[in-house]
Amino acid sequence: MSFFVGGPHDDGDAVTGHYYEMATGPDRAQVWFYTAGLSFTAGDEIVLHGISSAPRARIIVVRDGLVPLQKLQAEVAMTWAETPLDCSVKGCDWPEVWRFVVPRDWTSGVYVVTFVIDGHSSQHMFVVRAAQPLHRLVMVLATGTWCAYNDWGGSNHYQGLVGDRRTDAAHDVSLLRPWAQGFVAWPDGAPGIPHASPLLTRPRYPHMEFARARGVSKKYASSGWAAFERPFALWCAAQGIGLDYMTQHDLHRGGLAYDRAVIVGHDEYWSWDMRDRLDAWLDQGGQLARFAGNFYWQTRLSQDLLTQTCWKVGDDPVRGPRRTTYWDAPEVGRPAVATMGLTGSMGVYAGWSRCAAHGSGGFAVYRPEHWSLRETGLGYGDVLGASAKVFGYEVDGVELGLKHGLPFAEDAALQGPLQIVAMSPATTLSHHVSSADRDLFIGHLDAEDTARVIYGAVNAETLGRASRGNGCMAEYRRGRGAVFNVGSCEWVNGLIQRETTVERVTRT
Repeated sequence: MSFFVGGPHDDGDAVTGHYYEMATGPDRAQVWFYTAGLSFTAGDEIVLHGISSAPRARIIVVRDGLVPLQKLQAEVAMTWAETPLDCSVKGCDWPEVWRFVVPRDWTSGVYVVTFVIDGHSSQHMFVVRAAQPLHRLVMVLATGTWCAYNDWGGSNHYQGLVGDRRTDAAHDVSLLRPWAQGFVAWPDGAPGIPHASPLLTRPRYPHMEFARARGVSKKYASSGWAAFERPFALWCAAQGIGLDYMTQHDLHRGGLAYDRAVIVGHDEYWSWDMRDRLDAWLDQGGQLARFAGNFYWQTRLSQDLLTQTCWKVGDDPVRGPRRTTYWDAPEVGRPAVATMGLTGSMGVYAGWSRCAAHGSGGFAVYRPEHWSLRETGLGYGDVLGASAKVFGYEVDGVELGLKHGLPFAEDAALQGPLQIVAMSPATTLSHHVSSADRDLFIGHLDAEDTARVIYGAVNAETLGRASRGNGCMAEYRRGRGAVFNVGSCEWVNGLIQRETTVERVTRT
């Protein structure tokens, strides 16, 4: 059942149009809700706010996983309340409908809450942190990017209802609203983002076509628990690998109580404090496995962690290092490679649009002797993960040079040695030959913006630097710690499709 509405300037197109979920009125069966926070631990009280066209709703709480475990069931009284037009920015301000204390025996994980009435149901999620580490490895969920892409109510950091004409993307986004459909559970039959349209034709975006036709968020494949972290977590469970869970928001307000951590999927948005905590942890010996791509934007969080700020459109009034722009912007003075060894500004796109869409789809191997490739059988020049298209849709790379057939990092901002194991080309520029194959989505704007912000001007030289890049699989040493960085959002596809070499690298 679709609750999509079009924005005031929606053109009806799946790619360029503005369409989103919204509460529509009590004359149609519907129930919506959210939690007043992202993550909790045993003993914390969770407060849920919501609205419904029906006087009562059934609530089911399940710990998500390979075998979902129902933990709680209840029935609550509901009422209807109007939803503010600026709910994406300032929150929905719905009445409280239920609260409960997290039981002591609930283990760390992602918990899915479902509200059910006759004719409609909706889902939300929250995270339970471990009060004391149960497992050695913790998954840091990319909640900064979840917030940036969530378009329930009409606005996110990409499109929105902000400004005098209600056409601008939001620089502030609130957690006090539902997650858009597709963020909690992957839609049945939904395609992912990688897609190579026939050459000399206009690029297609099947995931957005699916979204518009089926009434799910057009960003379902870009972010959220369902797209990346959940498949990785299910794979770990099947392999007997235990995980605890925390969010980037938890990292912002505190440290890591683990010696090993993993980040998966799409972690594009980070706050200054998140990086401070991660840098200190690495310097003290932390070991990070990152199977994720596009480390790119700085954000700010409100004191209560419920509002995220990122001025992707318009001029951030904050100047200096805390300005919300690319980490690699000279004004910020904190290059992305200093933390992760790789950066999203070195190419970004691969495997879709006209951005390396007809590339191999995998990582070309340059250092087969590296420990991460042990027992894979791959040699120099072989391609890792091509059949599952693990290279894309956004990737991280580094400024590099080649010597005797081997790539070497050449970025002075690195805080320690970086060894490039495998890599492939990436670009910010969607190329075209004529108007017949011109892309209407990515186009040339990202390349121009990168050139202007990072290199100070838009000309042939800076556009070349901005648009000719790479994505790498690399090992980075910082302080006493290390990052094994597979700089690609789509790595998890190799686990979903059970590609043997991808599974072996992940396990190693």
